Amino acid sequence: MDITGALYILFKILIFPGLLFAVVIGLFLAGLDRKLLARMQKRVGPPLRQPLFDFLKLLGKETIVPHAANKTVYLAAPVVGFTALIVLALFIPVFGYSTFSGNGDLIVILYLLTIPAVALIVGGSSSGSPYAGIGISREMVTMMSYELPLVVVLLTVARKVGGSALCFSLGDIVSWQAENGCLAFHPAMIPALLAMLLVIPAEVGTQPFDVAEAETEICEGPLIEYSGAPLAVFKLNTAVKMFIMTALFANLFFGGIETGYVALDAVIMVAICALVTFFSMTLIHAVTARLKIEHLFKFYWTVVAGLAALSLILVWVGL
Repeated sequence: MDITGALYILFKILIFPGLLFAVVIGLFLAGLDRKLLARMQKRVGPPLRQPLFDFLKLLGKETIVPHAANKTVYLAAPVVGFTALIVLALFIPVFGYSTFSGNGDLIVILYLLTIPAVALIVGGSSSGSPYAGIGISREMVTMMSYELPLVVVLLTVARKVGGSALCFSLGDIVSWQAENGCLAFHPAMIPALLAMLLVIPAEVGTQPFDVAEAETEICEGPLIEYSGAPLAVFKLNTAVKMFIMTALFANLFFGGIETGYVALDAVIMVAICALVTFFSMTLIHAVTARLKIEHLFKFYWTVVAGLAALSLILVWVGL
C-alpha cells in the first residue's frame, strides 16, 4: 500500500465516516433532542451545542477513582465502549460510502453494539458502589429485552433482501433498495420499521427506557462514581450511539438514496437521522414516564418482538 492509500484509509477512520463525523453528528443529534424536547414542553431549552459544552466541561473536571474500585478496569471501560462505537461507524455506509464492508456486516454490527453496554456494566461493577450494582442488574435486563426484537428485525431485512439465502451485508441491502425501492415503503416491512423505532431509545438509553441510570431513583446507577474525563467519555458514547442507531435505521429502511455526491448524501442521511431521533426518542420522551424494569421487559418481549415477528412471518411467506 502506498502512502496515499494509507492516508486515505486514515482519513476515513479519523475524519469521515469515522471518528470526527460520528462524534460531531452524535453531539448534534443529542443537542437537537434536548432542544426539541424543551420546545414541546414550552421551554426555551439549551443551545444545540450544549452537549459539546458539557463534554468539554467534564474533560476539565478532576477524575476521582473510588478507593474500592479496580482502577484499571474503571478507567478502561469508557474507552473500550467508545472504541467499539467508532469501529461501528466504519461499518455503516453513508448511502454507499463506507470504510469496511463484507458479507456479514449485520452480524458484526450486532456484536459490536453489545460492547458499549457491556463496558458500562463492567465499569459500574468495578466501582464497588451498591447503586451501581442495582444499575448493572437493570442494564442486563434491558439488554436482554431489546436484543430479541433487534435480532428479529435484522433477520427480517436479511430475508427480504436475500430471500432464502439471507443477506447480512449492509452494503448489499443498500444496493438492493436502490433497485427495488426503500424497505420502509414495502407493506410487509412496516411492523419491523416500527419495532426498530422502539428499539432505538432502549439501545441508546433515553427515557422512558433509561432504567439503568434513573437519576431520580438510583443516582445514575453504573455511572454514580464516575467523574471527569471517564464520565465525559460515557456521555459521549450515548451521543455517538444516537448517530449509530439512527444511521443504521436509515440504511436498513431508507437505503439506496444516492445522489452521486458524498457531501449531499451525508446531509440527507443526517436529515433522516434527525427525523428518526425526533420520532423514536424525543417524542416518546415527551409523552411517557420512565418504565419499571419489569414493564420494560414485558413491553419488548410482547409488543416490540411481536411487531418484528409479524414482519418476519409476512416476509417469509413471500409478501
